[in-house]
Amino acid sequence: MHDDLSRLAIFGGVPSFSEKLHVGRPNIGNHERLLARIGDILNRRWLSNNGPCVQELEQRIAELAGVRHCIAMCNATVALEILIRALGLTGEVVVPSFTFIATAHALQWQGITPVFCDVDPKTHNLDPKRVAQALTPRTSGIIGVHLWGRACDVAALSEIASARGVKLIFDAAHAFGCSYRGDTIGRFGDAEVFSFHATKFFNSFEGGAVVTNNDDLARKIRLMMNFGFAGYDDVVELGTNGKMTEACAAMGLENLLHLTDFVQTNRNNYEHYRRELARIPGLSLLRFDEQEKNNYQYVVIEVDENTTRVSRDQLVEILWAENVLARRYFYPGCHRMEPYRTQFPDVAAILPETERLVQRVLVVPTGTAVTSDDITRLCGIVEMVVRNGAEVRRRLEQRRTSGAAE
Repeated sequence: MHDDLSRLAIFGGVPSFSEKLHVGRPNIGNHERLLARIGDILNRRWLSNNGPCVQELEQRIAELAGVRHCIAMCNATVALEILIRALGLTGEVVVPSFTFIATAHALQWQGITPVFCDVDPKTHNLDPKRVAQALTPRTSGIIGVHLWGRACDVAALSEIASARGVKLIFDAAHAFGCSYRGDTIGRFGDAEVFSFHATKFFNSFEGGAVVTNNDDLARKIRLMMNFGFAGYDDVVELGTNGKMTEACAAMGLENLLHLTDFVQTNRNNYEHYRRELARIPGLSLLRFDEQEKNNYQYVVIEVDENTTRVSRDQLVEILWAENVLARRYFYPGCHRMEPYRTQFPDVAAILPETERLVQRVLVVPTGTAVTSDDITRLCGIVEMVVRNGAEVRRRLEQRRTSGAAE
């Protein structure tokens, strides 16, 4: 017996959620304490330029990551760009295409060619074997991305980088508070970059940071993110403006007090999704290594269309109609965005796993703005759609055909 599909919003029903449910709605700590911190900033009239809040935040993050240096910046993209320049990268740098576009843009913006490399289908991270094959005499570095907070194969990538004499850095935008072989992410490669964007589980309104144990590199980055100033009227390095404001640092300091609560909420949500989705055929939930620390920031599902009978994209369309703003990460892959699809029109042929994942991956809402009831209701929608997959697909295609005819 089929369900009444007219209840689905896409077929004329009332949306299940009156307010939009976002993948990454900001987590915010104690409002009163945050406003008090900002009040202190206003009273001091020290709003930027390495103020006391920024200095304290850098110290706290360095301690959490177990590194000597944390350089907080206005956002993670600028942090990555400055790190790339400080390391003197040139020519080509190997990166995954299955990542946020900023990873590639940070290179291209500076005239460096991103060489897109395929990923391991199980981890969604760079495949070290493919990385070794992608290196050329023009290669100056490798950027690994700790996707979903699950660490890259740091040991294998480090061995490759060392053997070939190239730099190794990690885009750790997803991985704040996570670990690799028991060691906190942040201390690997030449340096790592965190993101504190509003959608991250730990945010500073907007922000990012470079963390490293390399004293000389840290000194150079500090110069470069402040126009190259070594003191008043003393510019000793080419630089730009990457400074974090005091208000952003205040938000970061407040949210650091709630890290454990944020992670526990994410984990509870993840476990709830795991239980609900287990009974729905054709959906596989990305798992986390229980031996490692993880922030459980992303709930990642792979959709097997052969089983569900509806595609990932059709499922997204249905959920959006219900006000569930699920996301197709990282569709369609950096290599299919400009300027890369024009520069490298044939690169998809060497990225089969990336091509597969961008058609299957679905990320659903979590965080402190999502309740247990929300998850149950969301998964109920998905279960009904999959249970009636063939009919749902038929109606969607009929709807699209009739719409085109009009």
